[in-house]
Amino acid sequence: MQMVSTAATSIPWQGAWPCSCCLPGGHARALFAASRSAAAKSSASGGKKSKAAARPAGPRRIDVHHHFAPPRYVKDLGAKNLFNGSPGSARATYEWTPAMSLEDMDKGGTQTAVTSVYNGSALANHPQARRIARETNEYAAQMGRDYPGRFGSFAVLPLPDVDGSLREIEYALDVLKADGVFMMTSYGNQWLGDPAFKPVFEELNRRKTIVYTHPHGPDATEGILPGIPPSVIEFGTDTTRTIASMLFSGNAVRFPNVKMIYSHAGGTMPFILERFTRIADTPQHKGKFPRGILYEIKKFYYEIAQASHPYAMSSLRSFMPISQILFGTDFPYRSAADMGRGLVKSGFSPREIAAINHGNAAKLLPRFA
Repeated sequence: MQMVSTAATSIPWQGAWPCSCCLPGGHARALFAASRSAAAKSSASGGKKSKAAARPAGPRRIDVHHHFAPPRYVKDLGAKNLFNGSPGSARATYEWTPAMSLEDMDKGGTQTAVTSVYNGSALANHPQARRIARETNEYAAQMGRDYPGRFGSFAVLPLPDVDGSLREIEYALDVLKADGVFMMTSYGNQWLGDPAFKPVFEELNRRKTIVYTHPHGPDATEGILPGIPPSVIEFGTDTTRTIASMLFSGNAVRFPNVKMIYSHAGGTMPFILERFTRIADTPQHKGKFPRGILYEIKKFYYEIAQASHPYAMSSLRSFMPISQILFGTDFPYRSAADMGRGLVKSGFSPREIAAINHGNAAKLLPRFA
């Protein structure tokens, strides 16, 4: 076992790291085999075995917010950058294996998890971001091949590198057959409606691509409330910022074929919706929404992770069609069973719950139907 030390922590790494000169896809298969080997050793020493080949007979949930962290990704980015001083998130992530995901999926009735890499913001501006994104996406594709029907993937892009992202979109969608792409809500002080990202959205619009977004604490708010992690307040707020950016930049109208998924029930947007509709009606913005701003907001998709409770769901469902609400867990930080229980308590009918669990995502991702 190898130890990677930082000022904050010492983290054990299991398995061998393959060299970067492997043939395309080779390093992904080797890394995947290493993580499966580690999981098997854990089972042999008394850990629980994952039902890797099984499909749950329950609600057949399709989880669109499910994190994974390939060993090489964690090693390349480093504990200090990746975990940002959070021991809880570090432990949950550096111990991740496919078997861990499958165990939670089987317990919680999840048929398929569409994965997105943990803390994609740590990848931004990394000097080897293109290589790391490529290897991470190949790992995800191999995981899908090894467990057919259990894993899909939203391919991470090396944003804010636009040229590198365009190349990765082509490779991930055409060669790896990813289900969509993954973006953070912001990069530095650029949100997704920024003109710098226009070439990326033009290509995604041409391809009619799903874009899954995940928030983080942007640079501008770093250290603003000492002792309160950014996930408590800033994550939801940054989702709202990027929704506003997509709307008021004109991107939502300009790129109608891009299917946007926002995390955590849209952050704080449902609670301040009237502020959006009022400013959209001012002379500065009125001409931007030929069908009205609510039309654009209602065509986005919103997943329920960390928001599967009556307080958030009552606000979201008061104006959002059920067809646009998707199931998500934020695994490994919340479980499928936990989010499922929250849905039942949030006032949805059995038919609506079935649509959120499976039906809506099956229409968006028909290969998992």
